Amino acid sequence: MINLRTYVYIDSLQPQLAAYMATVSQGFLPVPGDACLWVEVSPGMAIHRLTDIALKATRVHLAQQVVERSYGSMVVHHRDQSDVREAGRVVLANIGASQDQRERCRIAWQETIRGMTPDHTVLINRQDRRGSMILPGQSMFILETEPAGYVVYAANQAEKAANITLIDVRAVGAFGRLILSGREGDIDEAAAAAIAAVESPSGT
Repeated sequence: MINLRTYVYIDSLQPQLAAYMATVSQGFLPVPGDACLWVEVSPGMAIHRLTDIALKATRVHLAQQVVERSYGSMVVHHRDQSDVREAGRVVLANIGASQDQRERCRIAWQETIRGMTPDHTVLINRQDRRGSMILPGQSMFILETEPAGYVVYAANQAEKAANITLIDVRAVGAFGRLILSGREGDIDEAAAAAIAAVESPSGT
């Protein structure tokens, strides 16, 4: 039996998120404006079958596939939204599920830290990340989700909502982690958008 952990449709990848995804993509690089589908299932090996089905049925490109023992995820994208939606439809049909049967997203942690100190920002910037740098004096928003994949939708909606900087997005494993930075008011707007996104994630 294949369990649907994450199922998220993004109508238009925002510039920072698309660029971040390209730094970790093993396949075809997404570009801003592409529609995108993120699917995570358990057990992990089942993602190979679902990837094969999606690629054969549509014109979508495979940006990323992560296969762990417990969880497997795939990210497909295309300029044409209808192809991405159709890829989602055939994947759901194959496992006999609907998007309503996906696991509900749980916020494991959320916090806003205001007026970051230089010591703190330097340490964050030296850690393993592929996004931009956080600057002293900026505010930082942290979000952790379970399942992990929902944090991508949160990042995209936050970028749509406010003028923020994307620092880190980790969307594989047991938990997803998102870090944003910016001016205090922008971070508050972005945080509200990110939380609303995971509380009511997009489908097809």
